[in-house]
Amino acid sequence: MRHPFEKTFAHNRWAIFLPLLVLTLSVMAVLNVIGAPLSTEAAPQGIISYELAGDVPTAQAILDSWDSRARVHAGFSLGFDFLFLAVYSITIAYACVWVARGWRDSQRQPTVMAPLGLLLAWGQWLAGFLDGVENTALWIVLSKGAASPWPQVARWCAVVKFALVILGIVYALLGGPWVAMGRRTKEEEVV
Repeated sequence: MRHPFEKTFAHNRWAIFLPLLVLTLSVMAVLNVIGAPLSTEAAPQGIISYELAGDVPTAQAILDSWDSRARVHAGFSLGFDFLFLAVYSITIAYACVWVARGWRDSQRQPTVMAPLGLLLAWGQWLAGFLDGVENTALWIVLSKGAASPWPQVARWCAVVKFALVILGIVYALLGGPWVAMGRRTKEEEVV
């Protein structure tokens, strides 16, 4: 299994990854500011509560808890999230490919970890796609009112998206140092 990001590793990986990471964290910070008015008793986690509502009564209760200003923030947040889904999915996919390549290049590491990383990298793009479907479903609920199947579609997409994103981040955060330690040990053996 190959991933298009593998071709970028002939160049400086940090020069590609760091701007992606900074952009991802910056867009996330903007989304947090935009989403601040969305936290209510019915939506304690703001937009995340809305994403995970999962049924008409819960989604309607969240909508009812938002005043007109909060609804504008919700709409803007859903629109701005299209930028975020592109940025985070690329950033996490790049990190997964980077770690997968490290696993593959290290002879003493288990071979299953490299294909897993590439699979998770592709999974980030699936997460981004599902995030787009989720945003569309949530926009329909926001603009037309809570009606089936949109809260259910949004929740299903959100759950799978969050699972893929969390797995990708865990793979990169835990695998990166492991691969780096393996490379350091391999370099010490050569010397």
